[in-house]
Amino acid sequence: MRFQIGLLLFPRLTQLDLTGPYEVFIRFPDTDVHLVSKSPDPVVADGGMRLVPSTTFAECPKLDLVCVPGGAGMNPLLNDRDTLDFLQRQASGARYVTSVCTGALVLGAAGLLRGKRATTHWMSLPMLAAFGCEPIAERVVVDGNVITGGGVTAGIDFALTVASEWFGAETARKIQLGIEYAPHPPFDSGTPERADASVVAALREAAAARQGERESAVEQASARLANG
Repeated sequence: MRFQIGLLLFPRLTQLDLTGPYEVFIRFPDTDVHLVSKSPDPVVADGGMRLVPSTTFAECPKLDLVCVPGGAGMNPLLNDRDTLDFLQRQASGARYVTSVCTGALVLGAAGLLRGKRATTHWMSLPMLAAFGCEPIAERVVVDGNVITGGGVTAGIDFALTVASEWFGAETARKIQLGIEYAPHPPFDSGTPERADASVVAALREAAAARQGERESAVEQASARLANG
C-alpha cells in the first residue's frame, strides 16, 4: 500500500509552511501527496500565490499522514466545523497527525493535542496551552504519532523528521542531500532569544491585530471543547 499524505489548503495560508514539507514529501518512496481543501477551487495564499487542490474533504482518501500548515488565514479555522470534522475523521485512522507553524493551533481546536507536547511559531506558542497541550519551544516536537514543526522554515526540518520516523534515517539523509538543505542564514536572528529586542518588539507590534484576533478565536475554540 502506498503512503498517503494530505496537506490542508485554506485561504491566506503561509505557502512555505506547505511547500517546504511538500518538497520533502514528494521524495518519499511509494507515496501520494494530496492537497486537500473544502472545494476544488484554487486557494490564494498570503502574498497572492494560487494553489490548486488535488482533492476535497468529501473525496479525500484515507490518509496515513494529515498535515495542517499555518498562516494568518488559520484563525477562522479554529472554529470552522467542516475543517475540524475533517481533521478528526482523518486523524482517527492516521499514522501521523502533524502540523507546521500555527497549524498546531488548528489541531488543538480539533481536540487532537490534549495531553501532548507540541510546538508552533514562537509568537503563538503560549496559546497551545488553551487546548490541554504542553507548549515546547523547539524546532520539531515528536510526541507519539503527533509531530509538530515550529515557524515557517521549520517545515523542512519537520518533514525530514517524518521521513526518518517512517522510512528511516538513511532515506531522510538522502532527501536532505538531494534538496541541498544546508542552511547558513546571513543573520543569527531566527529566534526571539537571538534577535535584537528592537526587532522582536517591531514584529510583535506589526502582528498585534492578527494575534489579538487569534487569541479571541483560541478562547472561543477552547470553550467549545470544554463544553463538549
